Amino acid sequence: MNADILWLVRLGLDQGLFSREHCLVVRTAVGEDAGIGDFAQRLIDDGYVEDVDTLEKVAGLAMAKAQKGPPADDPFVGSGTEAPFVAKPVPGGETKKNLATGPAPKFSFDTIGMLDDASLASAFRGLLRQTADYGASDLHLSTNSRPFVRKNRQLAFLSDYVLTAEDALRLNTVLLSEGQRKIFLERKDYDFALALGGADRYRVNLLFHKSGAAGSYRMVPDKVRTLGDLGYAEHLETLKKLLSYHNGLILITGPVGSGKTTTLAAMVAYLNETRTDHIITVEDPIEVVQAAKGCNVTQREIGEHTKSFASALKGALREDPDIIVIGELRDLETIEMAITASETGHLVIGTMHTSDAATTLNRVLDVFPPGQLMQIRASVAESLRGVVCQRLLPDVKGGITLACEILINNTAVQNLIREGKSQGLRNTMETGVREGMCLMDNVIFRLWQEQKISTDTALTNITNRTLRARII
Repeated sequence: MNADILWLVRLGLDQGLFSREHCLVVRTAVGEDAGIGDFAQRLIDDGYVEDVDTLEKVAGLAMAKAQKGPPADDPFVGSGTEAPFVAKPVPGGETKKNLATGPAPKFSFDTIGMLDDASLASAFRGLLRQTADYGASDLHLSTNSRPFVRKNRQLAFLSDYVLTAEDALRLNTVLLSEGQRKIFLERKDYDFALALGGADRYRVNLLFHKSGAAGSYRMVPDKVRTLGDLGYAEHLETLKKLLSYHNGLILITGPVGSGKTTTLAAMVAYLNETRTDHIITVEDPIEVVQAAKGCNVTQREIGEHTKSFASALKGALREDPDIIVIGELRDLETIEMAITASETGHLVIGTMHTSDAATTLNRVLDVFPPGQLMQIRASVAESLRGVVCQRLLPDVKGGITLACEILINNTAVQNLIREGKSQGLRNTMETGVREGMCLMDNVIFRLWQEQKISTDTALTNITNRTLRARII
């Protein structure tokens, strides 16, 4: 085939316009000596391409590139690094993001300036779906940087092309409505949920930095995984017991990127299937959409449906909820409202960015002024049901595995909270194994013993000197 057709196929595959299989069929039909016009027309006639405008632009770019010679690789021959064909969404817009079997995403970033907004939007949607199919958790597009994804906690660059300020701004705003674009340009920061249809959703953060615009795109799974699937199989009965209460406070904690939102969604799904209650969630933004099953689920988004977590919680107490789910406990007013709600007959579940149970309790208590500490300690001691801390660690197979710490509020824990002696929690948790408690260090050590994680990973994440000595 001539160089312009090779470039047409190369660029079309990168943009997700058609599949390699389609091109092979057309190649056989039109013959080796066909021109680019005949090849492109056959793609249209056979129904392989519906976006004719984008195909025409790609064809023009292909002819320009062909003047300097053919592409470095033959696009008709598959390689392990080729971009997958971006399949059209199934009814409802759903894509099979949970399969995570596709090859690494590939996108012709150097063509951004040659595409109009409609073509760029179409191509960008394809890139997002490729990233999700690949099994990556995040896509990053930033000015003066190479585009990259994060998969299994590791970074991988998609291209050697460095995005210019204009490239980054166009890419990160091409899918925004006029109203959203105005908000972003005014605030210079913008968080929102991007829905391409049905369960095809992404959590997006846009910002400006010293060089220009940047965007981070978190892939939202299209199916809510169960707690057992997430790695809590050994602790399933403990978590089910926590979720069986009709009042009290449950805290899900961990560092950024540790899967707290996924765990929270799994808990809501479990409650939705096993109870007949009214669940109100307050999120920033809404990531996983929960369809009503046994429960009626009311999901509210900060900015879109309410001004803040605190204002939403105040309203929730008048909205007849049984269960209140808070996306993040981040300030005094929100934490105080959560404790109050848990004391007044509601089950409250919230997340925090803390690394272990002791740090979590200190964070909850330390936000209050000294004059309130005695009262708040007593309230937390009575209302707390449990703390679940989690961390995602790289495993020896190249994936990730869950390590967790679980605190169950018993009489001994209550006394420690009232007296402000969080340093005694470790000993109490070690003796509370029968009640379902576990320590992060012990769980990580067991993962190392079972050869699920490497020695380096274990040593990096274990703080207990005795356990570290046993590994070394």
